[in-house]
Amino acid sequence: MQARKVRPAPKWNPRPGDIQAGDPVPIRQKRRYRPGTTALREIRQYQGTTKLLLLKLPFMRLVRQIGMNCRPRGREFRWQSQAIQALQEAAEAFMVHLFEDAQLCAIHAKRVTIMQKDIQLARRIRGIWAGLG
Repeated sequence: MQARKVRPAPKWNPRPGDIQAGDPVPIRQKRRYRPGTTALREIRQYQGTTKLLLLKLPFMRLVRQIGMNCRPRGREFRWQSQAIQALQEAAEAFMVHLFEDAQLCAIHAKRVTIMQKDIQLARRIRGIWAGLG
């Protein structure tokens, strides 16, 4: 038996007289990138920016909720927007540094994918002063 060569479907370029009113519009298939290509593009894009990646309102609600749990009885904290922004900057810097260390742990284990044990190891190596509670 002889193997057939599979040819791609010909691209349809209609002539102006071939299209009539009411004909369905041909839908072009979405471009499919190889696995990892889009991830690498996003990494380069985010490395080039300095904007915050966590959304501001959910982070603000989280900070206020934690503040409500830690306050003394009968007292309420008031937050300046600059204080919440500083906390968000610090939280994102902490997470970036943690993921960098976890990536090094994964590479050391001859893996590409970060796993939970990489993050746990990175936190354990850092010690108590770097966020291990």
